[in-house]
Amino acid sequence: MAYRVSNSQFAQLVERALSEVPAQFAAALEEVPVEIRERATPQQRRKVGLGDRGLLLGLYQGAPLTHRSVEAPGISPVIYIFQQDIELASNSEADLVRRVRTTVLHEVGHHFGLGEEDLRRLGYG
Repeated sequence: MAYRVSNSQFAQLVERALSEVPAQFAAALEEVPVEIRERATPQQRRKVGLGDRGLLLGLYQGAPLTHRSVEAPGISPVIYIFQQDIELASNSEADLVRRVRTTVLHEVGHHFGLGEEDLRRLGYG
């Protein structure tokens, strides 16, 4: 069963998760907007191989720091956090808080070049 909160409560949970990023890494995130969206677009869902039924909790778009260069700067990075899907995956307040934190830190990890296996090993998979 889904656990829902207001948009402002959800935004506070995202901010709390971002505040846990160590200072030496937080500076590298200043250029990365974190956008809370109700749900992923159909294009975003297709990009990661999901149909209409799968849940997408977050998405990092852009070139990770480890793949950037002055010759090929890539697109500006952005982190998307999808409120509705996180709420649908959560069954309590504690579960929602944990999922928001894990999702935010997972997407931050992608910005620093961590892959899915690396993130799973760290507990953010």
